[in-house]
Amino acid sequence: MAEQTYVTLNNGTKIPQFGLGVYMINGDDATEKAVSEALKLGYRHIDTAHAYQNERGVGRAVKNSGIDRHDIWITSKLWPSDYGKDKTPVAIDKMLDRLDTDYIDLLLLHQQFGDYVGAYQAMEEAVKAGKVRAIGLSNFDGERLDKILDIATINPAVMQVELHPYYQQQALKEKMKPYGTKFESWYPLGHGDAGLINEPIFTELAQKYGKTNVQIILRWHIQKGHIVFPKSTNPQHLKDNIDIFDFELTPDEMKEIDALDKDKRYFTMSLETQKSAFSSFKPAD
Repeated sequence: MAEQTYVTLNNGTKIPQFGLGVYMINGDDATEKAVSEALKLGYRHIDTAHAYQNERGVGRAVKNSGIDRHDIWITSKLWPSDYGKDKTPVAIDKMLDRLDTDYIDLLLLHQQFGDYVGAYQAMEEAVKAGKVRAIGLSNFDGERLDKILDIATINPAVMQVELHPYYQQQALKEKMKPYGTKFESWYPLGHGDAGLINEPIFTELAQKYGKTNVQIILRWHIQKGHIVFPKSTNPQHLKDNIDIFDFELTPDEMKEIDALDKDKRYFTMSLETQKSAFSSFKPAD
C-alpha cells in the first residue's frame, strides 16, 4: 500500500489527509478496538468529539499502539455547552484528560450556537499555551462565520462540513480561500447514498483501476485536497478505505466527477431546529 498524503495547514503544520472518524461508534471499548485496528493498518489521523462520548477510547488506543504520539493526529471538537471564555479553558483541560494526552492536534467548535466567540478566543489562548496545535470550525456559515472571522487573531486552519461530489461547497471554499483554511469532509460518501455511490462514472473508473466505487470517491476527495475520515468498525472496510494511495485519477476524470455537483445536501435542518436540538444535549464528562 502506498504511503498516504498530508495537507499543510495555514499555520505550517502537516495533517494526515486520510483518517478514521469515530462518530456513532458506541462507547469507549468499541472505539478503542476500531482505532487500534486502524492504527495497525496505517491510519494516523483520528477524528472524535466531546459529543461522541468516546474520547477515552481514542486515547487508550493511541496510548497502547506503541506508535509515537507525535506521529498520530488527534482531532476533537467542543460542544456548545463547553463554550465561553471561562468555560472553554476548563473544557479543554477535561478533554486532554479524557484523551490522556498533553496536547490536541486540532480542536474545532462543533456547532455554531452559544458563546462561540468566547470559545474561539479561549481556543486561541490554548494554542499559545501549547495545549492545542491548530484550531478551526465545524458547521459554521453565514453571519456566525463572519463574526468568528472578524474577531479571530488565529485564522481557522480547518472547516469541517458536509462535502461530497453532490455537494462540493464551492461558495464556502471561495469565501475561506483568503484565510488558507482547508476543508474536512463529513458525509464524504453522501451518507452512503446508493444513488451517489453507484453513479456510472464511479462504476466505470472502479473497473478501470481495479477499485470499488467508494475507493474512487475517496480518491477524488484526496486529489481535491480535502481531508477525509470515513467511519467504520469493520476491519475489511477499514483496510479497503485506506487502500487509495496506489493510483491517481486523471485531470479529465476529476472534471467528470466535479460535474456531478448539484448542491444536494443530506443533512437538512433549520437553524432554529438545530439550536433546539443541540442546546438540549449535554455531553457527559
